[in-house]
Amino acid sequence: METMTATIERTTANTIAPAAEATRDAETTRQKATRYVFAGLRIALGWTFLWAFLDKMFGLGHETAAKAAWINGGSPTKGFLTFGAAGPFKGFYQEIAGAAWADWLFMLGLLGIGVALLLGIGTRLAAVAGGLLLLMMWTAVLPPENNPVMDDHLIYAGLLAGLALVNAGDTLGLGRAWAKLPAVARLPWLK
Repeated sequence: METMTATIERTTANTIAPAAEATRDAETTRQKATRYVFAGLRIALGWTFLWAFLDKMFGLGHETAAKAAWINGGSPTKGFLTFGAAGPFKGFYQEIAGAAWADWLFMLGLLGIGVALLLGIGTRLAAVAGGLLLLMMWTAVLPPENNPVMDDHLIYAGLLAGLALVNAGDTLGLGRAWAKLPAVARLPWLK
Protein backbone atom coordinates (compact mmCIF):
# COMPACT_ATOMS: atom_id res chain seq x y z
CA MET A 1 0.00 0.00 0.00
CA GLU A 2 2.81 2.40 0.90
CA THR A 3 4.55 1.69 -2.41
CA MET A 4 1.35 2.40 -4.33
CA THR A 5 0.78 5.68 -2.42
CA ALA A 6 4.38 6.78 -2.99
CA THR A 7 4.06 5.99 -6.71
CA ILE A 8 0.82 7.96 -7.00
CA GLU A 9 2.37 10.92 -5.12
CA ARG A 10 5.45 10.92 -7.41
CA THR A 11 3.30 10.61 -10.52
CA THR A 12 0.99 13.39 -9.37
CA ALA A 13 3.93 15.63 -8.45
CA ASN A 14 5.58 15.02 -11.83
CA THR A 15 2.35 15.79 -13.66
CA ILE A 16 1.48 18.95 -11.72
CA ALA A 17 4.99 20.45 -11.43
CA PRO A 18 5.50 21.21 -15.15
CA ALA A 19 2.07 22.82 -15.37
CA ALA A 20 2.81 24.96 -12.30
CA GLU A 21 6.19 25.96 -13.73
CA ALA A 22 4.63 26.93 -17.05
CA THR A 23 2.06 29.10 -15.26
CA ARG A 24 4.73 30.68 -13.07
CA ASP A 25 7.03 31.32 -16.03
CA ALA A 26 4.30 32.84 -18.21
CA GLU A 27 4.76 36.58 -18.02
CA THR A 28 1.82 38.95 -18.23
CA THR A 29 1.95 42.16 -20.25
CA ARG A 30 1.96 44.13 -16.98
CA GLN A 31 4.92 42.14 -15.62
CA LYS A 32 6.87 42.63 -18.83
CA ALA A 33 6.12 46.36 -18.85
CA THR A 34 7.20 46.57 -15.21
CA ARG A 35 10.51 44.89 -16.03
CA TYR A 36 11.14 47.42 -18.80
CA VAL A 37 10.13 50.40 -16.66
CA PHE A 38 12.59 49.35 -13.94
CA ALA A 39 15.28 48.69 -16.55
CA GLY A 40 14.73 52.17 -17.96
CA LEU A 41 14.92 53.70 -14.48
CA ARG A 42 18.11 51.74 -13.81
CA ILE A 43 19.70 53.05 -16.99
CA ALA A 44 18.56 56.62 -16.30
CA LEU A 45 19.94 56.57 -12.77
CA GLY A 46 23.16 54.96 -14.01
CA TRP A 47 23.56 57.76 -16.53
CA THR A 48 22.94 60.32 -13.75
CA PHE A 49 25.86 58.93 -11.73
CA LEU A 50 28.12 58.51 -14.77
CA TRP A 51 27.35 62.04 -16.02
CA ALA A 52 28.27 63.50 -12.62
CA PHE A 53 31.59 61.63 -12.85
CA LEU A 54 32.31 62.78 -16.42
CA ASP A 55 31.40 66.40 -15.72
CA LYS A 56 33.57 66.55 -12.60
CA MET A 57 36.43 64.66 -14.26
CA PHE A 58 36.60 66.68 -17.50
CA GLY A 59 34.79 69.91 -16.64
CA LEU A 60 32.23 69.59 -19.40
CA GLY A 61 30.72 72.92 -18.41
CA HIS A 62 27.36 71.73 -17.13
CA GLU A 63 28.08 72.05 -13.43
CA THR A 64 31.87 71.99 -13.54
CA ALA A 65 33.90 74.49 -15.53
CA ALA A 66 36.88 73.12 -17.47
CA LYS A 67 39.35 74.93 -15.21
CA ALA A 68 37.80 73.22 -12.13
CA ALA A 69 37.89 69.70 -13.66
CA TRP A 70 39.59 66.99 -11.64
CA ILE A 71 41.84 66.22 -14.59
CA ASN A 72 43.00 69.87 -14.50
CA GLY A 73 43.81 69.79 -10.78
CA GLY A 74 40.40 70.75 -9.42
CA SER A 75 38.74 68.98 -6.52
CA PRO A 76 35.35 67.36 -7.03
CA THR A 77 34.51 67.74 -3.33
CA LYS A 78 36.09 71.04 -2.29
CA GLY A 79 33.68 73.62 -3.72
CA PHE A 80 30.38 72.11 -2.68
CA LEU A 81 31.47 70.76 0.68
CA THR A 82 33.22 74.01 1.59
CA PHE A 83 30.48 76.43 0.52
CA GLY A 84 27.32 74.33 0.08
CA ALA A 85 27.27 72.14 3.16
CA ALA A 86 24.74 73.18 5.80
CA GLY A 87 23.07 71.85 8.89
CA PRO A 88 24.31 69.61 11.69
CA PHE A 89 27.00 67.87 9.61
CA LYS A 90 28.43 71.05 8.07
CA GLY A 91 31.65 70.89 10.11
CA PHE A 92 32.31 67.27 9.17
CA TYR A 93 31.85 67.92 5.47
CA GLN A 94 33.95 71.08 5.54
CA GLU A 95 36.77 69.13 7.21
CA ILE A 96 36.90 66.52 4.44
CA ALA A 97 36.34 69.02 1.59
CA GLY A 98 39.14 68.71 -0.94
CA ALA A 99 40.92 65.82 0.82
CA ALA A 100 42.53 63.55 -1.75
CA TRP A 101 40.98 60.43 -0.23
CA ALA A 102 37.51 62.04 -0.29
CA ASP A 103 37.96 63.08 -3.93
CA TRP A 104 39.06 59.57 -4.93
CA LEU A 105 36.27 57.80 -3.03
CA PHE A 106 33.65 60.17 -4.40
CA MET A 107 34.82 59.86 -8.00
CA LEU A 108 35.33 56.09 -7.89
CA GLY A 109 31.87 55.79 -6.33
CA LEU A 110 30.24 57.85 -9.07
CA LEU A 111 32.04 55.89 -11.79
CA GLY A 112 31.47 52.43 -10.31
CA ILE A 113 27.81 52.99 -9.48
CA GLY A 114 27.13 54.57 -12.88
CA VAL A 115 28.81 51.81 -14.90
CA ALA A 116 27.25 49.02 -12.81
CA LEU A 117 23.76 50.43 -13.25
CA LEU A 118 24.19 51.10 -16.97
CA LEU A 119 25.44 47.57 -17.60
CA GLY A 120 23.00 45.94 -15.18
CA ILE A 121 25.77 44.21 -13.25
CA GLY A 122 26.38 44.31 -9.53
CA THR A 123 23.08 46.09 -8.93
CA ARG A 124 22.94 44.96 -5.29
CA LEU A 125 26.40 46.33 -4.60
CA ALA A 126 25.66 49.49 -6.61
CA ALA A 127 22.42 49.95 -4.64
CA VAL A 128 24.24 49.77 -1.31
CA ALA A 129 27.12 52.02 -2.40
CA GLY A 130 24.80 54.43 -4.19
CA GLY A 131 22.38 54.51 -1.27
CA LEU A 132 25.22 55.34 1.11
CA LEU A 133 26.56 58.07 -1.20
CA LEU A 134 23.10 59.56 -1.63
CA LEU A 135 22.43 59.45 2.10
CA MET A 136 25.69 61.34 2.69
CA MET A 137 24.72 63.89 0.03
CA TRP A 138 21.36 64.32 1.77
CA THR A 139 23.02 64.89 5.16
CA ALA A 140 25.32 67.52 3.61
CA VAL A 141 22.38 69.90 3.09
CA LEU A 142 20.09 69.34 6.06
CA PRO A 143 17.40 70.49 6.16
CA PRO A 144 16.65 70.16 2.44
CA GLU A 145 15.76 73.33 0.58
CA ASN A 146 12.17 72.53 -0.43
CA ASN A 147 10.95 70.16 2.27
CA PRO A 148 11.76 69.73 5.96
CA VAL A 149 12.92 66.13 5.45
CA MET A 150 12.51 64.70 1.96
CA ASP A 151 14.55 65.44 -1.16
CA ASP A 152 15.60 63.70 -4.36
CA HIS A 153 18.61 62.01 -2.72
CA LEU A 154 16.34 59.92 -0.49
CA ILE A 155 14.02 59.11 -3.39
CA TYR A 156 16.96 57.96 -5.53
CA ALA A 157 18.26 55.85 -2.62
CA GLY A 158 14.86 54.17 -2.33
CA LEU A 159 14.79 53.60 -6.08
CA LEU A 160 18.22 51.97 -5.92
CA ALA A 161 16.94 49.55 -3.26
CA GLY A 162 13.94 48.73 -5.44
CA LEU A 163 16.13 48.16 -8.52
CA ALA A 164 18.22 45.67 -6.59
CA LEU A 165 15.18 43.87 -5.18
CA VAL A 166 13.56 43.33 -8.61
CA ASN A 167 16.81 42.33 -10.36
CA ALA A 168 16.48 45.26 -12.74
CA GLY A 169 19.84 44.41 -14.30
CA ASP A 170 18.35 41.32 -15.94
CA THR A 171 16.31 43.36 -18.44
CA LEU A 172 18.22 45.44 -20.98
CA GLY A 173 21.37 44.60 -19.06
CA LEU A 174 23.96 41.93 -18.41
CA GLY A 175 22.54 40.88 -15.03
CA ARG A 176 21.70 37.29 -15.95
CA ALA A 177 25.11 36.63 -17.50
CA TRP A 178 26.77 38.36 -14.53
CA ALA A 179 24.85 36.16 -12.06
CA LYS A 180 26.22 33.02 -13.77
CA LEU A 181 29.85 33.97 -13.12
CA PRO A 182 31.36 31.58 -10.54
CA ALA A 183 32.33 34.34 -8.08
CA VAL A 184 28.88 35.93 -8.27
CA ALA A 185 27.15 32.55 -7.91
CA ARG A 186 29.21 31.91 -4.74
CA LEU A 187 28.70 35.45 -3.39
CA PRO A 188 25.13 36.53 -4.25
CA TRP A 189 25.64 40.01 -2.77
CA LEU A 190 27.71 40.71 -5.91
CA LYS A 191 24.58 40.34 -8.10
